[in-house]
Amino acid sequence: MSEKVELGTIKTDVPARLDRLPWARFHWMVVVGLGSVWILDGLEVTMVGNVAARMTEEGSGIDMTAGQIGTAGALYVLGACVGAIVFGQLTDRFGRRKLFLITLVLYLVATVATAFSFSAWYFFLVRFLTGAGIGGEYAAVNSAIDELIPARVRGRIDLIINGSYWLGAAGGAATTLLFLNTDILPKMIGWRLAFAVGMLLAIFVFVVRKNVPESPRWLFIHGRNDEAERIVGEIEDGIEAETSQTLPAPKKTITVRQRKTISFVEIMKVAFTIYPKRAILCLVLFVGQAFLYNGITFNLGTIFSGFYGVAAASVPIFIILWSLSNFAGPVVLGRLFDTIGRKPMISFSYLGSAVVAVVLAFVFNGEVGGEWLFLLILVVCFFLASSGASAAYLTVSEIFPMETRALAIAFFYAVGTAAGGIAGPLLFGGMIESGDRSQVAWAFCIGAAVMALGGVAELLFGVKAEGADLEDIARPLTAEDAEGAESAAESGSERTEHSDRAGSAAAAESSAGPEAGSRRERLRPGPGSAGVYAPWPSVSSRDVPPEVSANEVNGIIDFVRDMEPVGEVELYRAIGARRWGPGRFRAAVREAVRQGAVHRNRRGRLEYRGDRS
Repeated sequence: MSEKVELGTIKTDVPARLDRLPWARFHWMVVVGLGSVWILDGLEVTMVGNVAARMTEEGSGIDMTAGQIGTAGALYVLGACVGAIVFGQLTDRFGRRKLFLITLVLYLVATVATAFSFSAWYFFLVRFLTGAGIGGEYAAVNSAIDELIPARVRGRIDLIINGSYWLGAAGGAATTLLFLNTDILPKMIGWRLAFAVGMLLAIFVFVVRKNVPESPRWLFIHGRNDEAERIVGEIEDGIEAETSQTLPAPKKTITVRQRKTISFVEIMKVAFTIYPKRAILCLVLFVGQAFLYNGITFNLGTIFSGFYGVAAASVPIFIILWSLSNFAGPVVLGRLFDTIGRKPMISFSYLGSAVVAVVLAFVFNGEVGGEWLFLLILVVCFFLASSGASAAYLTVSEIFPMETRALAIAFFYAVGTAAGGIAGPLLFGGMIESGDRSQVAWAFCIGAAVMALGGVAELLFGVKAEGADLEDIARPLTAEDAEGAESAAESGSERTEHSDRAGSAAAAESSAGPEAGSRRERLRPGPGSAGVYAPWPSVSSRDVPPEVSANEVNGIIDFVRDMEPVGEVELYRAIGARRWGPGRFRAAVREAVRQGAVHRNRRGRLEYRGDRS
């Protein structure tokens, strides 16, 4: 990171103060003001599915084909991907609040323009811009929600908020029952007014959202710690007045080095070098849910009307029932993500929906039971899938450092959704247009396969984040920098203490106290010397293979002793091993295990043993 953007180093208890808050009116304001973006997205995405059949009829004023409806869906998703990347960078640079107001205005303008569509190319353009506004919302809003909601309920609240997408879907479908009724409105007017509903909801959201403050976590990272303190103080005062109780004192602090900007390159390095398994997990989760959801959502109306003969005016009834089942999934299962845990519940949601999707394909291809049996199986499939899809957003917003959160959401949403969310509507749209049931059944099976991959990835790489502080799941990058600077000031006396390894180590550790590990200077690679930290008791350089040094092995042993039990990723970051060079950290861990000083427990975490062979 560039030194010229450094502002200063501070110790703050803001994260702990936010996480200890009881649920209050402030949190409801956050849920309504920010979470409503998913209602808007659900309204917009399913609106096309609701009115698709009408837009393909003669006299609609636009005369689009089923294939063009699928293309419009793909362009909406492409716009969301572009908007997420562009606005995601701006969100981490200029703040959550400023950007979630700007993106809402973009959405508002674009959705009004959609109601005036007169040809396919114009419809494609305004759908792209509408998607860009929604994509930008994802980055700004998801990061702000997780930074303002207490850790103990973050999982269920995040899932329910993401699941509220389906309230928008159901509401959109309900309104089209009126707008598509040709006894009330002409064909070429009704579907246009349906899109205007989004404008009315966006105006309401804008009014509520103006009262949501900037994220205090973002503020203190970017040098505005006085403002962060003021906002948290106002929130605390309001909650104490509301509950008539005094809040307990916060129990934790964190030291951070303030920055104005963190480069995109640095953020990508964090994702793919420090957290490669987490990066793979997020990509697979997003690809799976985006393919299945966008493929079916954009084309569900044409499936019911084209293959089951459901009248265009009746299609919204099926969409409403399906949408409500999607919302019920996160509401019913959401609390289990905080109790049973993220890993078992996410994998269950993905794998379970994949199995049901295969059953759905066979029922559809065999023309068994008609449209109501098809709807019933679809409801079961997406009751499970909706929890998994919501958890994909929860996962990426939790497991990367705070400075990268908005852009990480944007990046993984954009890449995963571009791969799955664009391919899905195009594949389903083309296969539906063919009129061949077997081709559509294959599309369902492909969707099941990519969802199953998401479930497998969660089993392999999932992170136990339930109830944990965001800063513990992924320590802020600036916190690492600050601790390195803080420990450097103490390094001279610490080296002196460790130079007499046989007799003074115990006294040094005692005087350092329980937080010695957090203050210790990052271990540098190479053989131990008077100028480089080497813990006691030491391993001779003759005892280790040539690809690692005794100093590195001693560092592993000493840090594991202080931190046990500890995962390899936590240890890698705590010890500063990213400076060591390729492969040296893992080689040093293997050597420490081989010598018997460290061993892995049944959960794969490292523990200190002390007796070396």
